[in-house]
Amino acid sequence: MNHFNLIKKNYQAKQNDPLYFCTMILRNVAFLLLFIISDTGFSQPVEKWDLKKCVDYAWLNNINIRQSILQKEMTKLDWQQSKSAQQPSANFNTNFVYSAGRNQDPTTFDLTTIGYLNNNHTLQASVDLFNWFSKKNTIAMRDYNMQAAIEGVEKAKNDLALNIAVAYLQILLAREQENLAKVKIEQTQSQLESTRKQVAAGKLPELNAVNLEAALSSDSSSLITAQTSAQQFLLQMKSLLNLDAAQQFDVVTPPVSLIPVENLADMQPEVVYQLAINSMPQQKMDELNIKSALKSVAVAKAAFYPTISLFGSLGAGFNNKSKEIKSVTPLNLPIGTVTVGATQYNVFPNTPFNSYEFGKIGYFDQLNQNFRQSIGIGISIPIANGGALKTNWQRSKLNVKQAELEKEKNSFTLKQDIYKAYYDAVAAVQQFNANKKSVSSSQVAYEYALKRYEVGLISTYDLITTQTTLQQAKSQLLYAQYDYVFKLKLLEFYKGQGLKL
Repeated sequence: MNHFNLIKKNYQAKQNDPLYFCTMILRNVAFLLLFIISDTGFSQPVEKWDLKKCVDYAWLNNINIRQSILQKEMTKLDWQQSKSAQQPSANFNTNFVYSAGRNQDPTTFDLTTIGYLNNNHTLQASVDLFNWFSKKNTIAMRDYNMQAAIEGVEKAKNDLALNIAVAYLQILLAREQENLAKVKIEQTQSQLESTRKQVAAGKLPELNAVNLEAALSSDSSSLITAQTSAQQFLLQMKSLLNLDAAQQFDVVTPPVSLIPVENLADMQPEVVYQLAINSMPQQKMDELNIKSALKSVAVAKAAFYPTISLFGSLGAGFNNKSKEIKSVTPLNLPIGTVTVGATQYNVFPNTPFNSYEFGKIGYFDQLNQNFRQSIGIGISIPIANGGALKTNWQRSKLNVKQAELEKEKNSFTLKQDIYKAYYDAVAAVQQFNANKKSVSSSQVAYEYALKRYEVGLISTYDLITTQTTLQQAKSQLLYAQYDYVFKLKLLEFYKGQGLKL
């Protein structure tokens, strides 16, 4: 049996091998999925957004930002209401009442058993003259709350911008890994074509080609994984932007080497921390919350003391049974007779009697007749209230301590985050330099292995191993580079320079 027949026999045996059959199916499926993803991605042009556009859009549309703005508006309403509470209060009341049975007429105050319809109008007003600055401190407290809510909006914007930057860099890293996977596929495909020619010429066994076909399937799977990761990070970005998941969306992908970063030597953690402690919204919020809590203590303490207020009222009433004298007729009627002798005489009173004609009083006439006024000064002195005032005062003092502890905790966390970002950046740049050497060495090793493979000095397995080592070195280099960029961007963010790519 000649060499050609041996190759043919081995190839037929591989075709009957289930592992070989599965490998070929995996390869075909991988290429089919790769074609579908590529066709879907380029079916229509999509506008690409840079980081600034993503952040600006998110600040206007992200639900968390909109909720924080609503919270700010609520605190503003509270502040405005506390200012309005300084003004006098006034209320107008009116009622229509039908009364029957024995009761007192509210206009004449006479007892009556006749049913009647009554209408009363009352205007009442009051103003606090002195309340131990309770309202003044309440205004100050709510003013601090409003300022804290404004800083809360800025904090929400900063947190969102940072999350968008992370998602953006993850997309860029996934795209770079996708490009590496494509290059590796091209290399493996080229090696497979060259190996096929050598197998056909009888220079290499069929096993070499089969191994490269399996490697090509694995590389295609890696490419699909990288593309899927990029799509998932794009979906995460859409969620941050509050974009519909089905909307066409993509980002600008600048090379990582072109992303501007500050010098690491200018990012000393203690310097960055001192800048951040005075500029970050969270730290401003903590200061404002402490001031608000202190004013809350003053408000609670004022409730122990008397409140002096001025009050007054105006009122008028109408009763449908009320009557008034319409006319008076003097009458001089005899009150009896006397007989003097045989003559009878009428007896008249010394003063004539008046005859009165009564009629109903008009509505507005009654209001005018029954118009009443009152004014006075009131003093409210708290005496016993079940310990509620004391408890509120003690609770307000505890709230001050809680706000101070919250500030201490947030400052500690901020410092930890800054130092961690700095040391991570130092480690990342060291890792990046080490990985550059690793990539350089792996590239040389791969080139030598490829030449030796072409002349049959090493196996396909050794070539694939060398190629995989190079691919891993390049991936680690990319990861270290992006990690370094992100940590520096984080330090720039804490330094108050914002986020830019």
